[in-house]
Amino acid sequence: MIKVKNISKKYGQIQAIENISFDLGDGEIVGLLGPNGAGKSTTMKIVTGVLSPDSGSVNVLGFDISQNPIKAKQRLGYLSEDNPLPSEMYVREYLEYVAGVYKTPNIKDKVSSCIEQFGLKNEYKKKIQALSKGNRQKLGLAQSLIHNPDFLVLDEPTSALDPGQQEEIQEIIKNLAKSKTVLLSTHLLHEIRNIASRILIINNGQLVADEKTENINSVTDLYHSVVK
Repeated sequence: MIKVKNISKKYGQIQAIENISFDLGDGEIVGLLGPNGAGKSTTMKIVTGVLSPDSGSVNVLGFDISQNPIKAKQRLGYLSEDNPLPSEMYVREYLEYVAGVYKTPNIKDKVSSCIEQFGLKNEYKKKIQALSKGNRQKLGLAQSLIHNPDFLVLDEPTSALDPGQQEEIQEIIKNLAKSKTVLLSTHLLHEIRNIASRILIINNGQLVADEKTENINSVTDLYHSVVK
């Protein structure tokens, strides 16, 4: 289980998030919604250990991410919103590099499996700079999963993709939740309805809603009722 307890973060005098708490259970896909500047990315970065909170704690499957960052990060995979990839590296070369960082056993077999899983068989000999936006996102997902983490954090995973590419990535995410816990942020309300089992809404740096998707008649109505 993932436990986020009372995390807060300021940038100078700006309170980005304040006293946010939630738990994530095994096999959940939890969608994080909020307007631009609401605190979604700050929350994601703290959950993954990229940023340290000013107060509060994050526990990833028994490991406090501030006190045991290596142990915690070995259990999670992260796709950031801007998906920074080294443009001059080849697809296979990059995946092997990431697998090596995580000391993944049987690297070549694992990379071959990821290439197959994410439909990159026709792309793995290309440099990353030659990939389409959709294939860059698939590569970003592949690198986040190369070490077989139990917890996956995805920040705007379908941003800037066309509808066909969005649907393809959504199906991949739904399949991943059969064996992993997934936290994803998005600004697409229909996407949350399609793939998330639970919805968290952040507004002005505070958690204003935590609801199971099955209990919500309209994600849009809920969103507009709490984001004002």
